Amino acid sequence: MFQTLLIALGLSMDAFAVSVSSGICTDQLKPRHILRGSFFFGMFQFAMPILGWLLGMNFRAVIQNLDHWIAFILLAFIGGKMVKESFEAEPVACEDNGESERISKTDVRDTRTLLTLSVATSIDALAVGLSYSLLGKSILSPAAVIGAITFTVCLLGFEFGKRIGYLIEKRAELAGGIILIAIGIKILLEHLL
Repeated sequence: MFQTLLIALGLSMDAFAVSVSSGICTDQLKPRHILRGSFFFGMFQFAMPILGWLLGMNFRAVIQNLDHWIAFILLAFIGGKMVKESFEAEPVACEDNGESERISKTDVRDTRTLLTLSVATSIDALAVGLSYSLLGKSILSPAAVIGAITFTVCLLGFEFGKRIGYLIEKRAELAGGIILIAIGIKILLEHLL
């Protein structure tokens, strides 16, 4: 369960970073927008591991002897990407459309933007679901934990964004990446030792 919680926290960091950014840049972000945004992020983080797990079931017999290496590579790649992006991330810049209303590409009030962001931040969860499948682990309980943690973390992210600013965004992605890399190493070491 502890490993599942760490994976959930690691996966939720992209959605957390987006919710922080949205909290910073979206004027008039109401509680209903925050709840809806958090729900979308959580739901996609719940659904994507299940989809990845189902895809992995089709390939499991073919690559069963390499499953721990594949899980390690996927988690290390995702985590490494997050760490790299945390150092490349520039401060959140809110755009001005000339009417003194701040707009941004993270404005979760727009349904299309919210769907795009939800898919983009949950692609990593698809790879984690694939890893679970290759390792022969069940996915419903971990997916539920991942979705619930993401929902909760995003609620906090929107509030942090409104109050604290862009500093949280960079550190969250760095922490999430490190967690995923560490879990990948742990999986590999468990099978090699």
